[in-house]
Amino acid sequence: MTTCKQHPIGRIAPDFHCGAALDCAGRALSLRPAAVMGILNITPDSFSDGGELCDGHGVRLDQVLQRAELMLAEGADMLDVGGESTRPGAVVVGRQQELDRVAPVVEALASRFDTVVSVDTSNPLLMTEAARLGAGMINDVRALRRPGALAAAAGTGLPVCLMHMQGEPGNMQREPYYDDVLADVLQSLHQRIAECNAAGIASDKIVIDPGFGFGKTLDHNLQLFRQLPALVETRYPVMVGVSRKSMIGAVTGRDTRDRLAGGLALAALAARDGAAILRVHDVGPSRDVISMVDAIMRVENP
Repeated sequence: MTTCKQHPIGRIAPDFHCGAALDCAGRALSLRPAAVMGILNITPDSFSDGGELCDGHGVRLDQVLQRAELMLAEGADMLDVGGESTRPGAVVVGRQQELDRVAPVVEALASRFDTVVSVDTSNPLLMTEAARLGAGMINDVRALRRPGALAAAAGTGLPVCLMHMQGEPGNMQREPYYDDVLADVLQSLHQRIAECNAAGIASDKIVIDPGFGFGKTLDHNLQLFRQLPALVETRYPVMVGVSRKSMIGAVTGRDTRDRLAGGLALAALAARDGAAILRVHDVGPSRDVISMVDAIMRVENP
């Protein structure tokens, strides 16, 4: 079983221990076995499911609630709502437009379901409003770098997920380069963690995400995934989001909608290596994978 020990590059999170739960606005989110985060993209242009829950006429709230209910029935531990596509080359969404898309969904989910609602946003206005409406976590692909985001996140008191991204969605895949992808990602994440701590966000409120597919080539992604235990060894909970991503397509040759098998293979490896949260489109199969990996990992060696 994956153990918690310090990686020579990283620093141990002093307040987090393997097997701990994350306090999400009063709801305890167990991280062992790995929690399943179901993706709800409230966007017309996300790479995998854009337009299914939101189109040119607005958010299809009834369909959002139906999708959420199905994900929870299939074993989701939390739901992640995003109103801005961050696929490569995506256009930046205005702050008010994103707020108008996401806030009613957060309010509806929080009032109808007993689950943690995460908000996938870099927008400080939305962070504050979502927390008021019942959100339990902030998931920011820009690691709270936008002006006002760090103060807004700290003000909510919610856990935050800090993701590594080289560049911005509009340019992140233009020849990304690293001297050492693991060392560079860890250094960047620890810099952000230090700034969060200085702003009043405690270490036990921080989750890290290496950002597969965000400013990384296929080789970078594969190297980083192979070294996932080194990220886990920092003792910050690690979120892994690879569902349907292009790294799977590059290896398997499959189109976006045909990447389930590749995604489940990665989910099994991530669960084995100690990932705390898996962010997925396909909740039921992912839950089955985690259950099987957990059952095997719990068996004592002869």
